[in-house]
This record gives sequence, structure tokens and C-alpha cells, in this order.
Amino acid sequence: MAMRMPLLYMYMFTPTTSTAPARCKTKEAKGLYLRIRVNKPTYLRCAATLITDPSDFEVRRLIGTYGFMNITRLYDGRIARGPLRGTSVYFKVYPGRRAAAIEADMMAANELEAHAFLQEIPRGGCQNLQILLGGFETETGEQWLVFRNDGRYTAADYAKFAGKQITENFALGEPSYWGPNGGEQTIKHRQYFINKMLQGIMKGLVYMHDHDRLHQSLGPASVVINTMIERDADYLIPRVGDLAFSVDIRNSLYEDSSQLLSEGLWRRAAASGAMDLLQKRAFGIADDIYGAGLLFAYLAFIPFCGTGIMDSFSLQRLLEDTFQLDLQATREYCLEDDRLLEAVRFLDLGDGAGWELIQAMLNSDYRKRPVASAVLNLRFLTGAVLGRRY
Repeated sequence: MAMRMPLLYMYMFTPTTSTAPARCKTKEAKGLYLRIRVNKPTYLRCAATLITDPSDFEVRRLIGTYGFMNITRLYDGRIARGPLRGTSVYFKVYPGRRAAAIEADMMAANELEAHAFLQEIPRGGCQNLQILLGGFETETGEQWLVFRNDGRYTAADYAKFAGKQITENFALGEPSYWGPNGGEQTIKHRQYFINKMLQGIMKGLVYMHDHDRLHQSLGPASVVINTMIERDADYLIPRVGDLAFSVDIRNSLYEDSSQLLSEGLWRRAAASGAMDLLQKRAFGIADDIYGAGLLFAYLAFIPFCGTGIMDSFSLQRLLEDTFQLDLQATREYCLEDDRLLEAVRFLDLGDGAGWELIQAMLNSDYRKRPVASAVLNLRFLTGAVLGRRY
């Protein structure tokens, strides 16, 4: 089996407490679409609706950095003028030409084009995808993409926060990880919150696949959430973003699929026996499902474990290397560690519906993985195992 790159961990987000304002050289900037050449008519239609004048924005403070191929900076801010004046936004800044960031230019162009396409679909729109509002380029070649700020936190932030709560309660000598006022009710809140998050993530992926787009870098840092309060799960809206590695799988565009950002995907496809267009398409969709399966496993384990007990790398090694994607063997191993029991109980709901879900998504044969819409309707994600329906 050709193993995919561990995309679950591609984006390592590092928050910062810096309050120094970011400056954009307004007079030296120009519209992003003036430099990025694309042949896709959808992008050209969308260009007129995006805000491309940097003087329309107010950049406030640096809020973090993340990246794999290049370090990307994040700033918060707002729209300073025009019909969307006052709208809270965040800026995603790709390195410029002076940093010799050729890949960064490609990633910025790809992310902008992917959002533009998905946002221009007639009668389209999905509340589980992040919304691009504009973008511009500075004289140094930095690409600034502007997104509506629909949440300050990511799924990775939530998982770390939840794990920290368990560790702190345990350090205080509480009889259980869940604290004096938690117990069964706290566990139910957490289970429902995570289940609702998984449901929203998959809705975003279904929308992308239905419109011939692969994500290809789905991970905990690429999901923005509007709350981390588990009691407010009914109001939780997860939004999928980070489309820099997104791949267009419309038949007419396969001839462009050898570009740098997608060559690894098609190399894995060929190694798995996917040679013609239909097989490549099926492999690409299945590859996204595999990435989503790793993300689901992450969200099933990390929020139920204390800090340092399990992390994304060790979890992936456990699943792929130690147990060769055998989820039943993984379960038996986890049963022997008291610190992992709540994660086991969560996946045991519905007579093991959670384990069955992840096992199907991580099937070593890409042909046997369910498509996104089928995953969305499995028992574990409908809410039935928690006595709820979404």
C-alpha cells in the first residue's frame, strides 16, 4: 500500500502573544489577481466580487504562525470601508518572492482559486467552509488572503484545551479526570461536542467532493470553530479551510494534475494501481477520506486524554505502523491503558460504531473506503449513538 504523507500534521499552528501591529505597504500593493495567472473562468468571475484594495483593510496584530513547506503568518483585523465595513477578518500571509518562496506563490494562488470556485457555484454555499473575502499582493511578493473571521479557535486548539482540563483536574486530586462537578454529564457534553464537530467537518468535505474538489491537507489546524464551550454544542459550526493543496478533479483539468502541489497524490495513485481518469478520481476522493479518518481518530482520542499522553504523531504511528490499520487490535491495546479508556468508551458507543467508522475510512484498499456522503450517514455521525439526530 502506498502510504500518504502525514497531512494530518502538515499545519502546525503556533499562537503568539505579540501585540505589534502588522503594516501593509498600501501604496506598493496591487490586486492579487493581477499577478496570479489562471485559465479557469470561474476565478475571473469571482475576482470582481473580492476586495483587492489593501487600503480597505485594517490589520491589527499577529496571532500566530504555521506551515509545512513555508511559514505562514496570521493576523487579525477588520474591513475598514465599503459595504462590509466593520466585518472581522483574519489575514493569511504567504512569504514573498524575496524569500524565494516559489511554492508559497503556488499555494496562495491555489487556495484563492479553490475558494473562488466553491463560492461561485450557482445556488451554492456551505456553512462548513471558510469564506474568502479578498486578497492582495505587496511589492515584496507577499500574498495576503483575507477570510471572514468566523471563529478564533481551531479543532487543534479545542483538543489541546480539553486535554489540559483533564490534566489539571487530575493534578488537583479529583477522583476522576472530569472534576467534581463533571462526571457523566461532562462526558456526555464532550461526546456530543466532538460528534457535532465531526459531522460539520464531513459536511464541508461532502460539499467539496460534490463539486470536484479534493482537500488534501485536512487536519485539526484546518478546521475553525466558533466556540470551545461544550455545553454550547448546538451552536457549534465547524468550518473547513486551508485549501492551499486542494486539487481540481474535473475531467477537463487532469492534464494539469502533474503540478508540484498534486504530484504526490498522483504518484500514490499510480502506485495503488489507479491509472485512468476514473480511477484517479476515485483514488483522490479515497485519499481525502483517509485523511479525514486520521482527523476523526485524533478528535476521538486527544480530547479524552491528558496532556502528553497521546499526540498526533504517536497516534498515527500507533494506527499505521504498530497495528497496520487494524482498529480492533488498536482497541485491545488501548483497553490496557487506563488513561485511554474514555476514548475507547466514546468509540464503543453504538456497539463499536466509532471504531467501525474509522476502520472503514482507513481501509488499506482505497476502493473499499466509503465516499464522503456515505460517511456522513453512518450511525456514529448521525447522532443516533448519542440519542440525538442532527
